[in-house]
Amino acid sequence: MTRPLLELRDVHTHIGAYHILQGVDLAVPPAAVTMLLGRNGAGKTTTLRTIMGLWRASQGRVSFDGAPVGGPGTRASPPDMARMGLAYVPENMGIFADLSVKENMVLAARRARNASQLDTARLEWIFGFFPALKKFWLHPAGKLSGGQKQMLAVARAIIEPRRLLLVDEPSKGLAPAIVQNMIDAFIELKQASTTILLVEQNFNFARLVGDHVAVMDNGRVVHAGSMAQLAADDELQTRLLGLSLGSHQ
Repeated sequence: MTRPLLELRDVHTHIGAYHILQGVDLAVPPAAVTMLLGRNGAGKTTTLRTIMGLWRASQGRVSFDGAPVGGPGTRASPPDMARMGLAYVPENMGIFADLSVKENMVLAARRARNASQLDTARLEWIFGFFPALKKFWLHPAGKLSGGQKQMLAVARAIIEPRRLLLVDEPSKGLAPAIVQNMIDAFIELKQASTTILLVEQNFNFARLVGDHVAVMDNGRVVHAGSMAQLAADDELQTRLLGLSLGSHQ
């Protein structure tokens, strides 16, 4: 079997007095999309933040490409993780509201000091999915709509090729047409051998994009397998998620 690009073994995370992750085991295969699903409060966002080093794992091990990056005695910082080729799109988007769309994109591109040094072909590819970013290129990001800010957050993460994308609910607040563009973007990224770990509440999105799935409940992964298998099993969906994917198509 191919070695996972990202792996969590028995990962526990405490936030204050709260024991949020309670022994997470997760393997993210390379060049594919792994969906991280579960009810609200299951620990999905905490898992992403623990991987990125924003929160410290109190027990267990986080490994990236076989090397330990998280756990007691080992903790790569978010800048360290970015240098390794990881990009994180948080649910709150993490854009710079006072800067223009262009300035946000330049800051996200490690190899560019100004807009003229951005990869033009890749930028036009991004504009093809998110035309509003081209239209509002010189506008302050803080004045964009919620959906446009979400587009910008994802665009910042993919302005350069990344080894691993961690994305928290990318379709949240987007109109259906833009959700389809987002789906198309992730499918093309996958075809370009980008590894993606994706938290998403839009179950049709998950069905169309995901190759693998891990379902969380009460701070643990309670199911892992093929996304297609989960999408075809209404009874399993209801047991794990409390509803079926078919009801959200």
